[in-house]
Amino acid sequence: MLRRILAYVFIFLAITAFYQCARKGTPTGGPKDVTPPVLIRAEPENMSTNFKGNKIRLYFDELVKLEKVQEQLIVSPPLKYQPMLSPQGNANKFVEIVLKDTLKENTTYTINFGQSIVDNNEGNPNSFLTYVFSTGDYIDSLELQGVVKDAFNKEADEFISVMLYSIDSSYTDSTIYKRPPNYITNTLDSTIIFNLQNLKEGTYALMAIKDQAKNNIFDQNTDKIAFIKDTVQLPTDSIYLLNLFREIPDYGITVPSLVAKNKISFGYYGEGDNIIIRPITIIPDSVKTTILKERDKDTLNFWFTPYEMDSILFTVTNDNLKLIDTFNVKSRKVGIDSLKLTPSQTGTLNFNENFSIYANTPLRAIDSSKIVLQKQDTLQVAYTVMLDSLYNQLNFDFKVEPNERYTMELLPGAVIDFFGISNDTLNYALSTNSFADYGDLTVNLSGNTIQYPIVVQLTNEKEEVQREQMLKEPKPLEFNNLNPGKYLLRVIFDANNNGQWDTGNYLKKIQPERVSYYPNLIEMRANWIENITFNILD
Repeated sequence: MLRRILAYVFIFLAITAFYQCARKGTPTGGPKDVTPPVLIRAEPENMSTNFKGNKIRLYFDELVKLEKVQEQLIVSPPLKYQPMLSPQGNANKFVEIVLKDTLKENTTYTINFGQSIVDNNEGNPNSFLTYVFSTGDYIDSLELQGVVKDAFNKEADEFISVMLYSIDSSYTDSTIYKRPPNYITNTLDSTIIFNLQNLKEGTYALMAIKDQAKNNIFDQNTDKIAFIKDTVQLPTDSIYLLNLFREIPDYGITVPSLVAKNKISFGYYGEGDNIIIRPITIIPDSVKTTILKERDKDTLNFWFTPYEMDSILFTVTNDNLKLIDTFNVKSRKVGIDSLKLTPSQTGTLNFNENFSIYANTPLRAIDSSKIVLQKQDTLQVAYTVMLDSLYNQLNFDFKVEPNERYTMELLPGAVIDFFGISNDTLNYALSTNSFADYGDLTVNLSGNTIQYPIVVQLTNEKEEVQREQMLKEPKPLEFNNLNPGKYLLRVIFDANNNGQWDTGNYLKKIQPERVSYYPNLIEMRANWIENITFNILD
C-alpha cells in the first residue's frame, strides 16, 4: 500500500515538475522584428542604361507587400499613365513594375517608392527606396536641394510635390496649369526637406504644389503653390526655400440656389466687393428685396418677401472685371428662414472681447428702450448698442467688472428684421471671473530684419486668432487677461499697411507677406505674469 502511495506521489511530482518546466520554457516570440526588407537584386539592374523594356522586378530578402503606394510612389519625369505594381493585397518576395507609357529617349527616370514597400510581418518600411534607369547611354547625376515651408501656418503640409520645369521654347508661366513637370519629387509625410536627383544640366523653373488631385498640374481653386521667382541654373550648390501659399482664386460665380422661401444664395470665388445682383424677371411691387453678404462665407444672399413664383432670372455683374453672368433660379419646396438671435459669448464674459448678438435674417432696426442690462444687485448698467449692417449684428459696449454677474433682457420689439419680424423675450446670463483667474503677457520684439508696420497675433494651438495688435513702431506689447492655456505668437510683416496678411500670386510673381513664429509654445496660467523676448532672425 505504501509503495502504491509513493508511486502516486512520484507521478504527481513528475507531472508538476514537467508543467513548471513547460511554463518556464514557453517561447515569448523573441525581440520584435524592426529590420526593413532588403533589396537583394533588380531586373534590370538599378542604374541601368539603354533601358528598352517595360517591366522591372525588385527582389527582397523576405516577403513584402505594398501599402499606400498610390500616395507614396513618385516617378520623375512624371508618366502619363500610372505604372502597374504588384503584389496588391498579397505578399511576395518581389515587387513588379509594369510601365504603360512610351518612354522618352535619352532620359534618366527615377522611381521613388517612399515608404510603400514594407515587410509582411511587422510592416517595417524600406524607406525611400529608389530605382533609377536611363533610356540613353548615361545616368544624369545632378541634384537640387531645398526646404518647403508654409507661408502662413507654423507647420507645412505633408505630401508636397516639388517640381522642375525645363525652360525651353515651349515653356510659359501658364505651363504649370497644363502639363506635368520635367522632374518631380515629394516631401511625403516625414520631412519638409526635398532632394531632386538625377537631373540634367540646364535652366529650370522651380515650384511646389499641394497637389490635391494628384495630377501633377496646378489647380488654383484647390492647390497651394510655392515658386522661386528667378530661374534655377543646374548645376548649383544653392539651397532653395519654397513658401507655400493659397492664392485668392480668380473671380467666379457658382450657380445660385433657392435655399429658403425667402432667400436665394449666390456663392462666388475671389473678390466679391464689386458684385451686383439684379433680377430680370418682373417682381411684384409688394415684394421687398435686399442683398446681404453671409457672415464668414463667400456668399451673397438675395432676400425677398415670399410670393408665388415659378422662377426668377438674374444677372450677376462684376463691374471691375466687366463680366456678366445670367442665372435662372427655379422654385422648389423649401422651408423659410425666420429671425434667430445668437449671442457671441455665453456663460463667462471675457474682459477683452465685446459682447455682440448675431442675426440670421437681415436686421432693420433696434429699440434700445426694450433692452435691459443689469448687474447681480439688480442695478442697471449703462451701455451703448449699435446696429452693424455690414456684419448683420448688434454690438454692445459697457464697462465689464470682475467677479460680477450680468443679465441682459431683450423684450419683444427690441430687434426688428427686414421682414418686420421682432424677437420674442430673450434673456442672457453672463458672468465675469476675477483678474486673478487670468494671466498677463508682455512681448518684446527684437531683430534687425523687422520692418514696420507689423501685426502681432496670439493664437491657440489650432492657430485660431485669440488676440491681435498692430504696431507701427517699436514698443513692448501687452496682452492682458489671457485665459490659461497654450498660445502661439505670430508676427505678420504688413508690407501694404492694410492690417492683415496678404497672400501671393504666381502669375503676377507676388510672394506672400512674410510671417514669423515665436519658436516655443507660450503657456499662460492663472494669476501669472509672463515676459518674453522674440528675436526675429529670418
